[in-house]
Amino acid sequence: MLAEKQACISGAGQSQVGRPSDKSALALTLQACERAVEQAGLSMSDIDGLTTYPGPMLDAGGHSPVGATEVMLSLGLQPTWVGASTEGHAHMGAIFEAIMAVASGLCRHVLVFRTVGQATARMKDRSSTVIGKSVPRIRGGMSWFLPYQCYSAVNIYGLYAQAYFEKYGATQEQLGAIAVNSRKMAGMNPNAIYRTPITIEDYLASRMISTPLRLFDCDTHVDGSTAIIISHRDTAPDLRQAPILIESMGMSIEGLGFGDHTATDFASLPAKKAGDMLWSRTDLKPADVDTAQIYDGFSILTLMWLEAAGMCGPGEAASFVEGGTRIGLDGELPLNTSGGQLSAGRLHGFGHTYEACMQLWGLCGERQVKDAKTCLVTNGGFGYGALLLRTD
Repeated sequence: MLAEKQACISGAGQSQVGRPSDKSALALTLQACERAVEQAGLSMSDIDGLTTYPGPMLDAGGHSPVGATEVMLSLGLQPTWVGASTEGHAHMGAIFEAIMAVASGLCRHVLVFRTVGQATARMKDRSSTVIGKSVPRIRGGMSWFLPYQCYSAVNIYGLYAQAYFEKYGATQEQLGAIAVNSRKMAGMNPNAIYRTPITIEDYLASRMISTPLRLFDCDTHVDGSTAIIISHRDTAPDLRQAPILIESMGMSIEGLGFGDHTATDFASLPAKKAGDMLWSRTDLKPADVDTAQIYDGFSILTLMWLEAAGMCGPGEAASFVEGGTRIGLDGELPLNTSGGQLSAGRLHGFGHTYEACMQLWGLCGERQVKDAKTCLVTNGGFGYGALLLRTD
């Protein structure tokens, strides 16, 4: 039996999200973890596994200020297994590790969390960033970017967007539909950072950051934490609510620097391997997906992921999202219903998994997708992962 068929999501929790928050990163983490455990109907003594992504990075601009050891001690956990996905498939790497730990019999209930404190970090140091921060010597993945005056991730993905626009004839109006839709969704999410609606005219009037990406194409740094519980499926009778089943998973990583690319076609992502793997492990098809939470560190990633995950053919995503009708709440594929990272805040992919859980549990209030039973979740940039989640 496939590993994911033996696992489920039993609980999910999200902290208060702020820009910045008046709470410490650890306090936000504990808030999210406690909410996830409570929702699952478990106690801290039931948690026998713990993992995070990417582990503590104390000099990285709030990118990952809290590690597993702090959480273990603060919550009084006694796990038999602790992991940390420092490299790999971004936040999905930690989830994949948890799934395999449960499937192998190492654990029954794994607490997975991700915390960011980038809003507070940038209040203290405006130059704070993982890529562009001053360093005495260029080394590792940065050696593929910094010598070419690529100081921020937006410079990297601006090049991707240019390649996509040139190859497929996509337009700014089409790309802008993602930002406009995200803001509309965020208006229905009380925990989102930016809730004021924007129009396509507002989008086109926003300043250019790295051509052709504009201000509203970029996600927003926040302080916050998200936690989920991966449990063995046979624990379902002990849980507070029906678990979310993990129908399939897919992953890929390759390339130079941060694992972006080795191919000559910069109008697509290596994520296609993750999408192909996902669909090879299930009898479901893209047409069976009721809602999708697609990684949107930058809006161009959402277009490319829609194609990589098989929801659109190559070059078709721009026309699919155009005007926003098909990706709206009542559309063919309701997209990033929390507001995503563009408007709800950059929780580094975990926010998408949390929103998927809330949708499948029917807990999203006015932004609830009607009869949502299957949800696609993707993440990355910098390592790619995908989950297909469903209710029984």
